Order: sequence, then C-alpha cells, then structure tokens
Amino acid sequence: MRFALLSAALLAALALPASAAETDPAAKAAFIAEATAKYGLTDAEIEGWLAKATYQQSIVNAMSRPAERVRPWKDYRPIFITDARIAGGQRFLAEHREALQKVEDETGVPKQYIVAIIGVETAYGRITGSFEVLDALCTLGFHYPKLGNPEREAMRGAFFRDELAQSLLLAREEGIDIPAQKGSYAGAMGWGQFMPSSYRAYAKDGDGDGKRDLFGSLPDVFASIANYFIAHGWEKGSPVVARATANEGAAFAPPDLEPRYGLAELGEKGFRPAEAQGHDAPATLVTLEGAEGTEHWLGFRNFYVITRYNRSPMYALAVHQLADEIIAGDAAP
Repeated sequence: MRFALLSAALLAALALPASAAETDPAAKAAFIAEATAKYGLTDAEIEGWLAKATYQQSIVNAMSRPAERVRPWKDYRPIFITDARIAGGQRFLAEHREALQKVEDETGVPKQYIVAIIGVETAYGRITGSFEVLDALCTLGFHYPKLGNPEREAMRGAFFRDELAQSLLLAREEGIDIPAQKGSYAGAMGWGQFMPSSYRAYAKDGDGDGKRDLFGSLPDVFASIANYFIAHGWEKGSPVVARATANEGAAFAPPDLEPRYGLAELGEKGFRPAEAQGHDAPATLVTLEGAEGTEHWLGFRNFYVITRYNRSPMYALAVHQLADEIIAGDAAP
C-alpha cells in the first residue's frame, strides 16, 4: 500500500511543470521516497547519485526517434543484415568457439544466437555506446520525451527511474563505477547491452572468477545472454520463426507477440507455413513490409523469447536472420 501511494504521489509530482534541463524538486523528492521504500536505499545515497547526473537533450532526441518505430522492415533489415556484420559474426564465432560451445552445451541456447545478439547490439563489442549511463537513466527518468501518449510516457518514465535506482544497487553489489560507464541512450551497458535491472537479475559468472563482468569478460557475457534467454523460456531445439503464406484477402493482426495460436488455427485464418514444419507448436503472426512486398512470419516460443530482449518483432527477426547467416557460413568441421 505504501508503494502504491508513493507511486501515485510520484506521478502527480511529475505532472508539475519543469524546465527541460532541471528536474522538478517535487518529482525528485517523490523518487527518493519511493526508492528508499522499495530498495532500502538512503536519502544520502540517492542524493549523491543524482548529483553526479547531468540532463542531456541529445538523449531525449535519440529516444524520440528509435529505428524500430520509424522504419519499416525493408529499411530496418539492411541496418543489421550486411556482408560486414555477417562476416564479423563468423570471425567472432571462430575466435570464441570453445567458450560459446560450452555455453550452448550447458544451456541449449545456440551459439549463433548469442553471437547475433552481440552483433546487433554492439557490432561485436566495437560500439557499446557513447552516452553516460547515469545521465541517460536520469534524463529519461525525469524528462522522458512527450510523444503524444501520456499514459505510455508515464510508464516509461517510471521504468527509467526504477533503472536509475537499480543502477545504484548494481554499483553497490558488483563494485561497478556506473558514473564512469558509457552505454546506449537508454542506459544499456556492456557487450550485451543489459539494463541495470537485467544485469542484476540475469548476469552470470561465466569464467568462474566470482564476478559478473559484462564489460570485460566474454565468458560472462556469453553465459549472461544465454541465461536471459533461458529465464524467459527458451526451448532447446525448438524453432524460432518460419515464413508464411497468406490466402487472398486473409487478414489477422494478433494483439501481441505471445505465441498462442496453433498452426491449424492460423491456417483457418488464412496463414500457413511456406514449408512443412513437422510440428504444431504455438505461434503468432508477424506481418512486415519487406523489400519485395508484404511478408508474413510465424513466430514461435523462441521468437517470443528474443523479443523479451527487445520488444520489437523486427529486432527479433533481424537477430534470427543474422544468426542463420552466421552459422550457414561457419567453417567448423
């Protein structure tokens, strides 16, 4: 009950006018009260954390135009499925095969998907972000951009404020100097671009040194990405996605990405696998505008799992297709 009241107070405070570059004092006070109640942090800890952060208009601008919201699939796909990224993934797999295979053997998450996540997120560690993580979390927590959906904006602001509080916990628990770290404009960090809450919940010690280091230990990175998938329901040996054909005039738009429709049911709606699947695993329908026209895809449980990493179906399909290209060119005997 106390948390609910604090949340209501915080939302009310955030509705008060504030300058673009200054955090409203009432919103700040409400955040401190909520974070201390939820996580046992002290006022002094939080005040000190906030004092290290600086509002960044560039972060607000970046959040206002993410790629998956303004580009159709025909333009989104070429960003990630390129000859250079495919070749880079094949080299990365060859270089780290032993560690990746160990994780695959232990978890059932195919090594090419771990590599593809790293390839999409950070170009195999080359581009891990140029924004101060603490600045990003504070800016988006208190100044989330106004994009015409007040309810969603309030929810997203609350999400980033919670990540801000958890970044302090992460620094305390793991000994990470968060204010010194750079990441994405959303505050994601390391080779796999984990948010603070995901770091705390899913990071694994893959090299056995007693630490969970997603910045400098690739065995930790590999184990953590696989653990994220397992925690969200990855099914070993199960399919990810299949191309579908549509009957003339067929129209179906699922309300979400949850795979809750059998293939027979989807067939009754006019959508069938382009190739026989040999199973009747539940799926959902994803319809995208590709370079050669409308594309229909059947996303199974493992496709849904990838969307837990990033909620865009285009992201999940890009990861899948990059993984396929990487493993198709794998030179291992």
